[in-house]
Amino acid sequence: MAEQEIVLLKGNEAIAHAAIRCGADAFFGYPITPQSEIIETLSQLKPWETTGMVVLQAESEVASINMVYGGAGAGKRVFTSSSSPGVALMQEGISYMAGAEIPGVVINVQRGGPGLGTIQPSQSDYYQATRGGGNGDYYTIVLAPASVQEMADFMDLSFELAFKYRIPVMILSDGVIGQMMERVVL
Repeated sequence: MAEQEIVLLKGNEAIAHAAIRCGADAFFGYPITPQSEIIETLSQLKPWETTGMVVLQAESEVASINMVYGGAGAGKRVFTSSSSPGVALMQEGISYMAGAEIPGVVINVQRGGPGLGTIQPSQSDYYQATRGGGNGDYYTIVLAPASVQEMADFMDLSFELAFKYRIPVMILSDGVIGQMMERVVL
């Protein structure tokens, strides 16, 4: 186990640090607000130099979930992240992973609304995550962090649950926690 460290981080940064510490093999993602700091932090930390972790910006959200599908199908601990409309684009890949019993982690840092400022878009993300958003009759395991510390803590738990139950796991966060800074124990 890695040595304990106490730092001040945004929720998105905490996810990146926790992913490296828990032994993630790869991240495939596409930048979209409010979660872009995940790939930015991974790029700054350069885990490929220390752990061999692959960090790759895909050409789209559809490409990133299919890269996760391939890596996870090969038995690797892989994850992606996006935000509301990006996760909607990933639904076909997530449903294929669920149908094939392929473990993987999807982080959705929800938007409060694309310029509308209303609750409906966030509720749509909730229903999409908890009721199975793609084709087929499936559910994902959904973890909803209430703090930056839980953003970090849920990373390893997500991989454990995904591999135990052979299903994609979603960390369903939001832009407030993704951007908020708190003391985090890694």
